[in-house]
Amino acid sequence: MTNLTADSVAELFTMAVTLAKSGEKVSPRGMATREVLDLNMRLTQPRARLLYAPPARILNPAFAVAETVWHLSGSDAPWIFDYNARLRQYTDDGILRGAYGPRMRNWGGEVDQLHRVVEILKDDPDSRRATIQLYDPARDAAGHKDVPCTLGFRFHVRGGRLHMSTTMRGQDVWIGMPYDVFFFTTLHELVAGWLDIGLGDYHHHVDSLHIYERDIDKADALTDVAASPVMPELSTPWEGFETLLDQVEARDETGHPGWDAMAEVIRSYQLWKGGQREQAWRIADAIDGPLGEALTAWYTELTRRISSTPASAAGTR
Repeated sequence: MTNLTADSVAELFTMAVTLAKSGEKVSPRGMATREVLDLNMRLTQPRARLLYAPPARILNPAFAVAETVWHLSGSDAPWIFDYNARLRQYTDDGILRGAYGPRMRNWGGEVDQLHRVVEILKDDPDSRRATIQLYDPARDAAGHKDVPCTLGFRFHVRGGRLHMSTTMRGQDVWIGMPYDVFFFTTLHELVAGWLDIGLGDYHHHVDSLHIYERDIDKADALTDVAASPVMPELSTPWEGFETLLDQVEARDETGHPGWDAMAEVIRSYQLWKGGQREQAWRIADAIDGPLGEALTAWYTELTRRISSTPASAAGTR
């Protein structure tokens, strides 16, 4: 097993990309890939979760926010395609069959695994049973296009802090990892808040860490990446959490500074998509902290794409 440890996602991402580029050449489903097996990554500051690595890797923070809200609310609704149209290629009958949200919040139509984790750890802080299972053999052997890359999450309270572990069967380091870690560490922070304890380390175990050959040239330009800043707190009470998520999705004020910034990112991006770009820019410029910086960088990148190749102007991951 290879182990990587960093204080921020930017540092962890840079190390993981470098490692993946040196991996063995394999071609699952005919796609040329470089792969490293059995990697464990540890993030010591889970709130340093937003990758900002221009010009090599520029994220769409609106998609990072929207996907996080989508997962946490238990949704598989198609509104997520407004933030990443490429996801449509993985749908069956317009639905992403591997969506994490329904599995996490309504497993089998009966179990809210997220709520159960909180109940277990409140009742027995030393428990080893606080788990969220995402991979479902009964569903995922059916041959649909979208099979979860993430197998599940585990939570442990040790030394007065909450540690979280994620296990993935596979991880596309260049495209997927920055967005996945954003959601996973948000989940980590929320559970710690509901337990009223400190935030411990985030552990990210990947069976197959890989990078597609088509992304190697872009990855070669990843140099001198600054450490990711720590994002504003997102902890919020369990009571009212569903309402808060609905408000963020609807781009309304929540009264919570961290989540208000998330809602503003979504509001700005929807204006951009609707052609109201000056207003979108103004909102982005007014968002304090890392999200505002990332959103203005994304708009700069989209503007560059529009001026060079108009057909590529749509927002993507």
